[in-house]
Amino acid sequence: MSLPVEVREKLAELELELSEGDITQKGYEKKRAKLLAPYIPPIQGVEPSLQKENRIQMSQAAPPGSKHNKSRATNTRDERFRSDLHTEAVHAALAKYKERKMPMPSKRRSVLVQSSVEACTPPDTSSASEDEGSLRRAGRMVSSTPYQNHPAPNVEHWFNRVIQGSSTSSSASSTSSHPGGSVHAAAAVLADLMAYTQIDNHPAPPDVTGLLEHSLHADRDRPPVASVKVVPRGYNHSSVMETADGVPVNSRVSSKIQQLLNTLKRPKRPSLREFFIDDFEELVDVQQPDPNQPKAEGNQMSPLAGEPLGVVTNWPPSLLASLQRWGITQPRSPCLTALDNAGKPVYTLTYGKLWTRSQKLAFTLLNKLSTRNEPLLLPGDRVALVFPNSDPVMFMVAFYGCLLAELIPVPIEVPLTRKDAGSQQIGFLLGSCGVTLALTTDACQKGLPKAQTGEVVTFKGWPRLLWFVTDGKHVVKPPKDWHPTIREANNEIAYIEYKTSKEGSTMGITVSHPAMLAHCHALTQACGYTEAETICNVLDFKRDAGLWHGVLTSVMTRMHVISIPYSLMKVNPLSWIHKVHTYKGSISSCDAFLNVFQARGLRPEVICPCASSAEGMTVAIRRPPESGVPPPGKAVLSMSGLSHSVIRVDTEEKLSVLTVQDVGQVMPGALVCVVRVEGTPYLCQTDEVGEICVSSGSTGVAYYGLPGMTKNTFQTIPVRASGGPISGRPFTRTSLLGFVGPDNLVFIVGRMDGLMTVCGRRHNADDVVATALAVEPMKFVYRGRIAVFSVSVLHDERIVVVAEQRPDASEEGSFQWMSRVLQAIDSIHQVGVYCLALVPANTMPKAPLGGIHISETKQRFLEGALHPCNVLMCPHSCVTNLPKPRQKQPEVGPASMIVGNLVAGKRIAQACGRDVAQLEDNDQARKFLYMQDVLQWRAQATPDHPLFLVLNAKGTVSSTASCLQLQKRAERVAMALIEKGRLNPGDHVALVYPPGIDLIATFYGCLYAGCVPVTVRPPHPQNLATTLPTVKMIVEVSKSVCILTTQAIMKLLKSKEAAAAVDVKSWPMVLDTDDLPRTKRLQIYKPPTPEMLAYLDFSVVSTMGILAGVKMSHAATSALCRSIKLQCELYPSRQIAICLDPYCGLGFALWCLSSVYSGHQSILVPPLELDSNVSLWLSAVSQYKVRITFCSYSVMEMCTKGLGTQTETLRLRNINLSCVRTCMVVAEERPRITLTQSFSKIFKDLGLSPRAVSTTFGCRVNMAVCLQGTSGPDPTTVYLDMRALRHERVRMVERGSPHSLSLMESGKILPGVKVVIANTETKGPLGDSHLGEVWVSSPHNATGYYTVYGEDALHADHFNTKLSFGDTQTVWARTGYLGFLRRTELTDASGERHDALYVVGSLDETLELRGMRYHPIDIETSVIRSHKSITECAVFTWTNLLVVVVELSGSEQEALDLVPLVTNVVLEDHYLIVGVVVVVDPGVIPINSRGEKQRMHLRDGFLADQLDPIYVAYNM
Repeated sequence: MSLPVEVREKLAELELELSEGDITQKGYEKKRAKLLAPYIPPIQGVEPSLQKENRIQMSQAAPPGSKHNKSRATNTRDERFRSDLHTEAVHAALAKYKERKMPMPSKRRSVLVQSSVEACTPPDTSSASEDEGSLRRAGRMVSSTPYQNHPAPNVEHWFNRVIQGSSTSSSASSTSSHPGGSVHAAAAVLADLMAYTQIDNHPAPPDVTGLLEHSLHADRDRPPVASVKVVPRGYNHSSVMETADGVPVNSRVSSKIQQLLNTLKRPKRPSLREFFIDDFEELVDVQQPDPNQPKAEGNQMSPLAGEPLGVVTNWPPSLLASLQRWGITQPRSPCLTALDNAGKPVYTLTYGKLWTRSQKLAFTLLNKLSTRNEPLLLPGDRVALVFPNSDPVMFMVAFYGCLLAELIPVPIEVPLTRKDAGSQQIGFLLGSCGVTLALTTDACQKGLPKAQTGEVVTFKGWPRLLWFVTDGKHVVKPPKDWHPTIREANNEIAYIEYKTSKEGSTMGITVSHPAMLAHCHALTQACGYTEAETICNVLDFKRDAGLWHGVLTSVMTRMHVISIPYSLMKVNPLSWIHKVHTYKGSISSCDAFLNVFQARGLRPEVICPCASSAEGMTVAIRRPPESGVPPPGKAVLSMSGLSHSVIRVDTEEKLSVLTVQDVGQVMPGALVCVVRVEGTPYLCQTDEVGEICVSSGSTGVAYYGLPGMTKNTFQTIPVRASGGPISGRPFTRTSLLGFVGPDNLVFIVGRMDGLMTVCGRRHNADDVVATALAVEPMKFVYRGRIAVFSVSVLHDERIVVVAEQRPDASEEGSFQWMSRVLQAIDSIHQVGVYCLALVPANTMPKAPLGGIHISETKQRFLEGALHPCNVLMCPHSCVTNLPKPRQKQPEVGPASMIVGNLVAGKRIAQACGRDVAQLEDNDQARKFLYMQDVLQWRAQATPDHPLFLVLNAKGTVSSTASCLQLQKRAERVAMALIEKGRLNPGDHVALVYPPGIDLIATFYGCLYAGCVPVTVRPPHPQNLATTLPTVKMIVEVSKSVCILTTQAIMKLLKSKEAAAAVDVKSWPMVLDTDDLPRTKRLQIYKPPTPEMLAYLDFSVVSTMGILAGVKMSHAATSALCRSIKLQCELYPSRQIAICLDPYCGLGFALWCLSSVYSGHQSILVPPLELDSNVSLWLSAVSQYKVRITFCSYSVMEMCTKGLGTQTETLRLRNINLSCVRTCMVVAEERPRITLTQSFSKIFKDLGLSPRAVSTTFGCRVNMAVCLQGTSGPDPTTVYLDMRALRHERVRMVERGSPHSLSLMESGKILPGVKVVIANTETKGPLGDSHLGEVWVSSPHNATGYYTVYGEDALHADHFNTKLSFGDTQTVWARTGYLGFLRRTELTDASGERHDALYVVGSLDETLELRGMRYHPIDIETSVIRSHKSITECAVFTWTNLLVVVVELSGSEQEALDLVPLVTNVVLEDHYLIVGVVVVVDPGVIPINSRGEKQRMHLRDGFLADQLDPIYVAYNM
């Protein structure tokens, strides 16, 4: 039912009154609502009260001439889809939803500011690539207006829609954007009103979590987290951070996370039952067909034939014969009229002119272009035609000129300076076609970018081209005796038309002369074209229907073409209607605007949609009314059925339907069938949707230069269900999806390149765009520009929606719009959107006529180059094929475990270093139980032997110490402690010194006085606020009664700045050791037993953010030194270089203890000095020809990053590393194999042996479990399956296998050390190559924790625990690290087979997710790999959500690009869904002195909202 004529007229009057200001907006709406009330039916599912408020706004067409009509243009794309999907279907669907509460992402203000004005106001580019909406009119800019202010979208909507959508222009033919003009319906009554409908749904409730407050105060004062070396958990913010049960309060971040958890608690779609094995026992869900899904029930279709091609007596033997005939017999007859941008005819080309000018060009091309006396072009060569959309005349002359010269024209778009989307692929096509010459116009050639030589630049990916201008002055008149050869149509190629595939590659489709001729014949017959008829062509005349009708068929039948340039269409969409009226031509437009124009005398039956594709050319077309064909058909189809490729006429669910119209009958002389989309091309059943295939003489012939793809597309043999071919003729796949309906009418529902298969169901991109556009697009979407495509993540396609955001849209409004779009798509298509992104206006890559270049947009999305300003990811609701969470099996008993190992022939995973007792060496130091005795003995035996040498940043020696000097300085310190400090044996003393000899001397001074030293890193003068509390804490926790330090640090500890950070009055006694008096002879303290405490080692911060002091006895200290001496073969004649922090762990032992015990000389390089001179350590190694050196990962990383490009300079400075036998990295973590490998690779040029670099492993309970040393086999590397590792299994794979993880041995087990691998729960021993906790037993184990600050669960069993079965006598210490032992084929020094220990990671740090155990470093490695701008990454969990923090090195605009990439890579590699992605500045992730990430501090900082993130995305 349409509106009565009188109502329409009254509406038009109202419109006029409003536009001329005779009536207020309110009055207008009231009157209009009254007029329309009787015609608006209630919408199902929406309460009447809601409808009253959301009164559907509508309007009727105004007279085309009325003045307000001109000044308003809306959005082409919006309208193109507006009729496709009924807006009320969407709004009714949204009304059903309770508004879901979603946490809004947080942004820093700088990210909120749009990048530049350029992004919002596009420059008007040349006609070949104009944006569809840059509407300029003389003297003023016409903007697209939101509906609220102008409630009457006018007639121009329909034209915009027509231009954008129609893909043919003929005397009575047209098509819609996806051929067939689909329409979604909620109520058929509203069909003619829908163009104007706009329901203002209630806005979503505002987000109450203080959305932007915290993100906007980027400049507020907060301690920089970057340089935090330690802020122990709970120390700083415990008051704010945690309630009794550990749930944080008073934090915006955690309230958002709570909101996210509430959102995720909604019931998911039913989980899937079946699985497929993903090359491993790990099970990934695979979609099983739903037994209740609709299945095709019809009979098998039979191929459909068009009427036979009519026999025409005087039909020319070729298109050129036709041109010659008209050029000679009808030279005055008009062929083509070109209009300018104002719509005035500029030039009319007659058939005579076309004939003579084409001949001139043909002669010039063949005879006047030569290189080295050889003609440049030979018949059959390909030539590029580069003509702007505003110059059809020059194009037509060039096209026919090439045909006459027997050259093959390849029409392409004009490449512009803006990096044309897809331009590179066009270049690839030109290269593969062997194009060397491009024809263009003078104006166009002048506009192309030039190199400095004045020649046109070579575009990226293009071959070198010679540019030839075809304007009159450059072409030559042929001599009288020259005539072009006009042959009958033979099988040669006539022209090549380009097409862009779904993936973005460009293919050239070759069309032969016979096919070109047959196509013209079929079009003439189907459209009833007659001589001297007029065509209006609003399409691109270089390709597709615009070329077929407006350039080829028109010449065949001597018609007159009015070519309307696209730029004119944009400025004045009515122009082509005016031309139709003026020139009395036939119309080419869509069905949808019939409602608007029926009142103007438009007859419904003259609208003729058609279906065409580049491969199949025109497939079907609705015949003109006079040919006596059946009436047009319409089908209302269930979207759900279509997603299963089944045709069901929808009856119950009115919301998700697609209304499609037919595209007429099959072309004359063609045979059409519909085949299955995937696999063998079986014929479809009658109620099944498939790909349309056509067999006729008028299709494309091949993809140029791609024989394999050609065979699949142009030579398909459809088969019946029985397997037999349906005919001997090959068919061409058209890439159109559709079916054959009643009366043998062809229906099209979409295109192959818009098809997205998600969970086994098929969805059409255009339908999803239509749904998105029905959700209040005018407020948020810039010119209706929305792109929809799918990306493949975790074995399935995922839907991505990208829209351009209006410059004036608010942050919160846009976010609400996004969440409503998600709901609408979910409701109407029953499919989840994986990612919805908004980009700034005008930044999506454009196709030649200003539309969106989908494949380029997808490419940018995957590369992280879209730069969105808003992103919403919904992996939780979309990804339904994750593997099932792992169920822990009931534990196996100990006895069966032992038996199982024996039966399997596996030995228990146990290994030990060499036996210290049996190693006979002339170790004099062994006679002494205490380190202070060793020093005394050395001072007497070799007083002048140099022990220590400290280097400064310049590489010069800043201080040294011989045995005697060290002894004397230690004695002075001891005297000061006893006399000035009045200290007693057993008192604890904190040593706060920079790395140097003072630290070593005071350490031995404490031992001499019987005190217990505690080494503490001094506070950083520039960052007292975060470093001083740590010093204070260690002093308090270690119960130190005195602090020894330098005068400078002493002043710092008591300064005003210090008072701001800590209570300076509560420091214990502070003594400075700068000027100590010479002492009288000192009585050295003798401990009663070697088990007494020698020193406390505060591993300042383990990676878990826990402060733990470890007790080291005198016996353990000596045993440690002896083990290191034996492993590294250290003697007084040796020199070793150490670039480590001397405050804890093995770093302290090597710096302070080892030299005194073994007597070798240590060259000490403080790591801090590398900040000002990166090459300091390597220069020292080279200068002193050091064989053994130790460093940390952070030092190695500094050298790799800082010196990676300077190896040549270093070589010129004579730095040579060939002396190094072993370079050991001191670490408490899994070996960083990529770093060690790149270090070896970079410095190989300086002589570093690839075998030299290795790692050590130590931990709190034992500082040195493994150390490569100088003898023994090289460290081995194994490759593990990461998926097995999550299940706590070790499975070896080949190098380079998918999901493989390379793991390097952590050095050789030290002499006297025994290692066993134990089950973390049963505490039983495990077999060889089984993953478990590494337990260690050795004389140098620490004896226990002194205090543990911030974590009470670390108990004594860490230091003395026993196996639950097997060897139940030995006392072990638990390292807290997961690893495994593996017996290798190598032999060690004793001739036994070598047992390698592999450390996988810290048990405390592992993340328990979905029943599996993940190591953060694995996830972080994947994330860092995902985008070049991610410099560092850290992950942690919070309330079962995985939080990923990434540091961004690029511009802040890139921040949102990272969110989808991070989510994708974690899903692909680890089968985990990321809950929160936090993008921060470089340096925010705290890292300790050993280069280990402090993930727990980061977590606390994030929850307390102290990171000042650039962007926080909460994934739905």
